[in-house]
Amino acid sequence: MNRNILICPLEWGLGHAARIIPLALRLKEMGFNIIAGSGELHLALLRSEIPGIRCISFPGFRPKYSRSVPQYLFLILQGPSLIWHSIREHFRLKRIIRENEIDIVISDNRFGLWNTNIVSVYITHQPRIPFPGPFRKLEFVGEWLHRLIISRYTYCFIPDLPGELNLTGRLAHGLRIPSNAMYIGILSRLTGIESCAADMPFPAVENTIILSGPEPQKSILKKKLTDFFSKTSENTVVLGGEPGDDSLNRSSGNIVEFNHLPPESIKELILRSRTVISRSGYTTIMELVSLGCNAVLIPTPGQTEQEYLARLLSEKGWFASVSQKEAGVFLPVVPEKSIPYKEINEESRQLLESALQQLLQNK
Repeated sequence: MNRNILICPLEWGLGHAARIIPLALRLKEMGFNIIAGSGELHLALLRSEIPGIRCISFPGFRPKYSRSVPQYLFLILQGPSLIWHSIREHFRLKRIIRENEIDIVISDNRFGLWNTNIVSVYITHQPRIPFPGPFRKLEFVGEWLHRLIISRYTYCFIPDLPGELNLTGRLAHGLRIPSNAMYIGILSRLTGIESCAADMPFPAVENTIILSGPEPQKSILKKKLTDFFSKTSENTVVLGGEPGDDSLNRSSGNIVEFNHLPPESIKELILRSRTVISRSGYTTIMELVSLGCNAVLIPTPGQTEQEYLARLLSEKGWFASVSQKEAGVFLPVVPEKSIPYKEINEESRQLLESALQQLLQNK
């Protein structure tokens, strides 16, 4: 009988669900039964992109965000709630494993989803969680706590490359990697699929805006960018990142918004566009890199990880970066330096296959 694999993405944005999709599809190709456990928004995305997947309502912790308080401070204040939720979901997992005969659980950054009776996998691209400037010297505390969490799992999968072509910099390099951790290459829904032009609203698209991340910052950025491009004649497409509703909303003559599109259409839009503008969320970065697409990155204010990644990849010459405050005034020119995406994709394929073989040998 084929083994059942439960996948559970973090609910701090759709990126965690999106990046687990290529992993789930590969396991499905290998003959395993894939079951998704999450909240409804993430399950909607997983249903739409993984044919025949079985879903379980198993919501993760969903932090609240502020319009004015720095995001890292707001998250620190919610720390006790996160710990309590992680403990609760750890004990609820035991019942889910028993009722659904789960053989392997794959947790994308959900702290409590380990179990000593089965194989468990923890996915993270940042074993070192970056602290804001004034607290940088305390990073070792966060690193130690994260290692403690990782040690509870059978394996830790790091979606990045181990060498110079890495995308995460000091987040997953230059530190002592846990002994159960392995790099598995970048994860992207957009590799290995054919692009599709069926939903293209314009014969030519100058700009594609990829919205992601938490409210209210998501809506703030959307307004800034749509106001900016409405003053131009450039054909602009806005991807709202709202699975479950594929309706089309026209904001103005030169701006078209899709709440959601299938990955084939997203790939076509990205490849057609002169300029792609997005948050510097790690999943979006992996997808852009997998296509060799340079872009403008706008970090979510106060999110130190996104600010670091935007700076790191700008220094590599692959992306341009601008703050959200400045984005409504001007946008930098997208760099033309080639991203070695073919080399990155091939190494990623090899690393993932090696990691999965090791995982599946552990019965």
